Amino acid sequence: MRTQVAIIGAGPSGLLLGALLHKAGIDNVILERQTPDYVLGRIRAGILEQTTVDMLVEAGVGAGVKKDGIAHHSIELVFSGVRHPIDVHGLTGGKLVTAYGQTEVTRDLMDARNSAGLPTVYEAANVSVHDFDGDRPRVTYQKDGQMLEVNCDFIAGCDGFHGVCRASVPAGSITEYEKVYPFGWLGVLADVPPVSPHAIVYGNSPKGFSLCSMRSMTRSRYYVQCPLDDKVEAWSDQRFWDELRSRIDPELAANIVTGPSIEKSIAPLRSFVAEPMRFGSLFLAGDASHIVPPTGAKGLNLAASDVKMLSSALAQHYVDKSPNGIDNYSQRALARIWKAERFSWWLTSLMHRFPDSEGFGQKMQEAELDYLVHSKAASMVLAENYVGLPLDQH
Repeated sequence: MRTQVAIIGAGPSGLLLGALLHKAGIDNVILERQTPDYVLGRIRAGILEQTTVDMLVEAGVGAGVKKDGIAHHSIELVFSGVRHPIDVHGLTGGKLVTAYGQTEVTRDLMDARNSAGLPTVYEAANVSVHDFDGDRPRVTYQKDGQMLEVNCDFIAGCDGFHGVCRASVPAGSITEYEKVYPFGWLGVLADVPPVSPHAIVYGNSPKGFSLCSMRSMTRSRYYVQCPLDDKVEAWSDQRFWDELRSRIDPELAANIVTGPSIEKSIAPLRSFVAEPMRFGSLFLAGDASHIVPPTGAKGLNLAASDVKMLSSALAQHYVDKSPNGIDNYSQRALARIWKAERFSWWLTSLMHRFPDSEGFGQKMQEAELDYLVHSKAASMVLAENYVGLPLDQH
């Protein structure tokens, strides 16, 4: 098989890249080691920055988010038992974020790719990338017992943190930065109405962090901070709802509608960046290059901004016959990535209970939160980062 761009990974970043390249008239093939149902079954983020919504519209898959996405105009911070709204919409000159689940984003992109008849190979086993340091890169994989090969001009590694692309980069040519947090998030998905339909509620309490979010007007996602060695089996639904109520303000706690969980899991938190993001004709995008703790809702949005920059770079190469885009891709993408990493690290540090948070540490968090909600300048910094910084900001 011959194509211009071989995309490894059929998650939202790989599918969005494929859609944007198709719009630009650039041939592409996507290889994915899992089944479509497995990809759709991943429970992930559901908050989209405006730039991400705009990209979906640009890619021709914006109908779903326009119809079913729910605008969030504010966020709410709970600390010392009191809830404080932050008017994100007003503080950013009218910007907002949209609640629309990653599963729905992925399904919209899958459906559009299928309708366009674009090639996607699911259950591609033993994917391997070759010769990306030369002018004839290729990808090999196994399908139905046969070894097959894709010859291409470029390879896009959209295959996640554990994917083959970053692992194939020669030792010594990539630098990895990582911070592992000493706690996890216990998350529950339930078919109950959200406690706050147009805001996400972040809670800081002596018992730890909490988060109230939504996927739709009938499905909600709630989290509580927990030890990394906790077991999901130890958390009954009743224990979870009781714990969540104890970490937010009394009025909100009284208004939560509870119900049986349809998914429950514990996720570790880490900050991770691998740089650079280009190695000859191999490019990394999304979780293949960076991970953020979910506190700032930046993971999917960062992947989308990578994809936008990479698709524009490849369009410059093919349409404008200019190497500038691909030569500058890594630098441009990393500039935005590190700012998002900073925001996610800061918000995580502010809202969670750390081993040294008792006493003085907890008081410092509460003092900073009090300053944050009563200072317009400080609230504006939070708001502009929350809705998403511009794709290029220097």
